[in-house]
Amino acid sequence: MAVTAQIVIDGESGLVRGARQVASPNQDERPAGCLPELIVVHGISLPAGEFGGPWIDALFTSDLDPAAHPSFADLAPLRVSAHLLVRRDGELVQYVPLHRRAWHAGQSSHCGRERCNDFSIGIELEGADEMPYAAVQYEVLARLVAALRQAMPSLRRAPVVGHSDIAPGRKTDPGSAFDWGRLAGLLERAGRG
Repeated sequence: MAVTAQIVIDGESGLVRGARQVASPNQDERPAGCLPELIVVHGISLPAGEFGGPWIDALFTSDLDPAAHPSFADLAPLRVSAHLLVRRDGELVQYVPLHRRAWHAGQSSHCGRERCNDFSIGIELEGADEMPYAAVQYEVLARLVAALRQAMPSLRRAPVVGHSDIAPGRKTDPGSAFDWGRLAGLLERAGRG
């Protein structure tokens, strides 16, 4: 696995070139006339606090073996996905085309608007709330957000928020270890580039 070198978005297919493609069945059409206008950052590790391995792919493809770890029994029946994942080593994985609705936010709202899955892009970072994220993850995330904003007019001024911001009290990710200032600085630099 290697750091994603170049991030290029194919507007027609909704695919990110340079990302490893793993198709998730956990997706559907966005509501008619609904475009992505929000970018949601999540944090995920399976099992909790452990990195690497096939488990995130398995969860997002509904192929998680409930017997593989005690914590998987409750997770295996879930039908969830994200558009993209940035692994600890910077590898970028895509599960859902950008023009389709990924099932990442659950019950959520942003600025009074319910059902964030309808109008957002969900990006998972392999990590845990209390563990610092890797420097390369911030770099890849910033390049990805910049590429999304450039390729998709509806995302040009899209806010970047945490899962905890759209589902407060229910979700805590990406957690206290996520450095929003660092991401903002990288995005500012990417905007000047």
